[in-house]
Amino acid sequence: MRVPDFSKRGTTPELMDIEDVSFQDFRACLEQLVQINRMFFPYRPTLAFLDRLHKAGRLDIGRPVSIVDIGSGYGDMLRRIDVWAEKRGIPVDLQGVDMNPWSAQAAAEVTRHGRPIRWISQNLFDYKPEAGIDIVVSSLFTHHLHGEMLTRFVSWMDETARIGWFVNDLLRHPVPYYAMKVGFPLMRRHRFIQHDGPVSVANAFKRNDWQRAFADVGLPADAVELSHWIAFRLCAARIHGAAP
Repeated sequence: MRVPDFSKRGTTPELMDIEDVSFQDFRACLEQLVQINRMFFPYRPTLAFLDRLHKAGRLDIGRPVSIVDIGSGYGDMLRRIDVWAEKRGIPVDLQGVDMNPWSAQAAAEVTRHGRPIRWISQNLFDYKPEAGIDIVVSSLFTHHLHGEMLTRFVSWMDETARIGWFVNDLLRHPVPYYAMKVGFPLMRRHRFIQHDGPVSVANAFKRNDWQRAFADVGLPADAVELSHWIAFRLCAARIHGAAP
């Protein structure tokens, strides 16, 4: 078994990014991913960021708050945000953007009819809604980006989001890497998950990776807040204007 160098980000591509499979196979993989992610409290960091904005009055803007989830996949994050907003009486306009059209199809199939959620199949850099975007979120997306693509995404978020943005991603660490490497085959997970799980951890971040990316786009050192969350999550938060 080749031992990764956890001192730097890996560059191995994930199978979901490069292999063509049937819609049924792709959807089955997404379903298993959601089941696995739920074991590790994936929504808590993003919802805590939105709670922070809500308590500070930043979401009281006199119209639905537009929240865009980049790399929305099966759509579970936006559906959870929809429930969060409905409980608090916050009107929202939710948009999930993913390059893979099967993601939009799969997400739409399991989304309640009449909810304020749209699923869009498009390259994020081509996505320019006329009404603009208040908040950009992403979950388990940025570890797919390297070099110029990562800094371009950070720049895009910072220029696009009127209120702020939140990145919810993995911490590069040997514990989750080897747990996935051993556990997923024993659990008989989808072959994509068996391969891509450990790879996603090896391709993920430590604080210095994010700090370099922010410096590359000219963001001051204190402009973005980095925080660790259970389990092995490293998240980045940026709020424009006075921080709540």
